[in-house]
Amino acid sequence: MAAAVAMETDDAGNRLRFQLELEFVQCLANPNYLNFLAQRGYFKDKAFVNYLKYLLYWKEPEYAKYLKYPQCLHMLELLQYEHFRKELVNAQCAKFIDEQQILHWQHYSRKRMRLQQALAEQQQQNNTSGK
Repeated sequence: MAAAVAMETDDAGNRLRFQLELEFVQCLANPNYLNFLAQRGYFKDKAFVNYLKYLLYWKEPEYAKYLKYPQCLHMLELLQYEHFRKELVNAQCAKFIDEQQILHWQHYSRKRMRLQQALAEQQQQNNTSGK
């Protein structure tokens, strides 16, 4: 009985840890949050930097599939470099990253829309020529 209770408590603890780490990793996609952490000295704390290194397991497919904001993995990778962590103190750096993300999303959206339109046109052509 005690073993079953301990196992349930362990499962609940692991589930909570998973959720907390998932949420934190996804927050790393926000350059303004990174700027906030940098300005408060978190990136100078060796334990915090080691925690960021530990979080690299999120790059594995069995974990990455749960991410809603995959760009957080790129930021997590960049945070492994001291120079990048130091630059994030500058608000202009965070603003530049934010602008680049927006440009990327806009380009991706337009490109995806063009691909979908081309596919729809091709399917329509196939349907009319197949009759």
